[in-house]
Amino acid sequence: MFNLNDDERAIVETARDFADEYLAPNAVEWDETKHFPVDVLRKAAGLGMGGIYIREDVGGSGLKRLDAVRIFEQLATGCPAISAYISIHNMATWMVDAFGSEELRRRFVPRLCTMELLSSYCLTEPGAGSDAAALSTKAVRDGDSYVLNGVKQFISGAGVSDVYVVMARTGDAGPKGISTFIVEKDTPGLSFGANEKKMGWNAQPTRQVIFEDVRIPAENLIGVEGNGFRIAMAGLNGGRLNIAACSVGGAQTALEKSVAYLAERKAFGNRLLDSQALQFRLADMRTELEAGRTLLWRAAEALDLDAPDKVELCAMAKRFATDAGFEVANEALQLHGGYGYLSEYGLEKIVRDLRVHQILEGTNEIMRVVIARAVVSAA
Repeated sequence: MFNLNDDERAIVETARDFADEYLAPNAVEWDETKHFPVDVLRKAAGLGMGGIYIREDVGGSGLKRLDAVRIFEQLATGCPAISAYISIHNMATWMVDAFGSEELRRRFVPRLCTMELLSSYCLTEPGAGSDAAALSTKAVRDGDSYVLNGVKQFISGAGVSDVYVVMARTGDAGPKGISTFIVEKDTPGLSFGANEKKMGWNAQPTRQVIFEDVRIPAENLIGVEGNGFRIAMAGLNGGRLNIAACSVGGAQTALEKSVAYLAERKAFGNRLLDSQALQFRLADMRTELEAGRTLLWRAAEALDLDAPDKVELCAMAKRFATDAGFEVANEALQLHGGYGYLSEYGLEKIVRDLRVHQILEGTNEIMRVVIARAVVSAA
C-alpha cells in the first residue's frame, strides 16, 4: 500500500501535473469570480478522471479506490473546490455504474466519464440533513413513469449538471422506503434555486434542486424500489474518502506555502524558518497530515477489498483527515501573519474551502456516531 509501483507513481504525477498547470494558477480568480471551469473539468476527464473507479466497458478508468484518493489529494493541491466537485461527480457516476441497469449504464455512464455530462448527488433536503432517512421528496409510480415532488438542498453542481442522482421516497417512512433515480436536467418541472453565497467552494455552484411534478421514465430507477438508501450510503463510503483526500491535498499546499514563506521571511535578524519554535509547529503539521494520509489509504484499501470494517474505517478517515486538514491550513494562515489573511497568497481560500469538508458527506459528528456504533456493537 505504501510502496507505489511505476503505474501508481505515474497516476499520482499526472494528477499533480494537471493541478499545477490548470488548477493552481487559476484557483484564486475562480474563487473571486465564482467561475465553474467546465472546460477544465473536461480536460481532467480526458486523462481518465471523470470515471476513476468506473468499469472500463462503459469508458471508465477501472482504477482502485486507493488510486482515487491519491488522485484527489493531488488535484486538491491546486484547488480543493474543483477536486471536490470531481469527487462528487465520480461518486454519483459510480452509483449508476454499480447499481443501474445495463441500459442505464450504456445510456449515461460513457458520457459521464468524459464529463460531456456532469452529475450531482441529491440526498440532503431543507428538513433532512444528518437524518437523511427522514427525507420527504416523493416519487409516485404512475404507469410507466414516476412523478417526483420535493426539494433538495446544498446540491453541488446544481443548475449546471446534466444528470441528477436523486434519492426519493417511494414507500413508508424510514430508510427502506427510499429509492434512487436519475433525473435529467431538461425534464419539465425541474428547476433550481439561486446560487448560494458561501464561505468557500465558490468555484462550484451550490443550489436547491426543486421537483414539481417531474415525470421520469420508470427505467430511470437505479436498482430496485426500497434499495435507495443503501445505494446512497454505499456511494458515501467512497465520497467520504474522496473529500478527506481533498482535505489532505489542500492542507499539503498550505504546509508547502508555509515552509517557503518562513524561509524567505526574516524577523529580528534571522529567518523565521530557523526558529525552533516554528519548526516544531511545522513538524506537528507534517505529522498530522501524514497520519491522515495513512488512515485514508488504509480505509481506501479496506473499501477496495470489501472488508467487513470498511464503513467505520471510511468514517474514521473522513473525521480525522478533514479535521487535521482544516487545522493544518488554519495554522499555515497563522504562520503567514497578516499576509495569510490576504486573498492573493491563497491561504485564506484554502482555509475557507476546507472548512466545509468537516460538514458534508456526513458531518464529523455523524462520523463519530458511525464509529461508536461499530465499537458498541462489538461489545
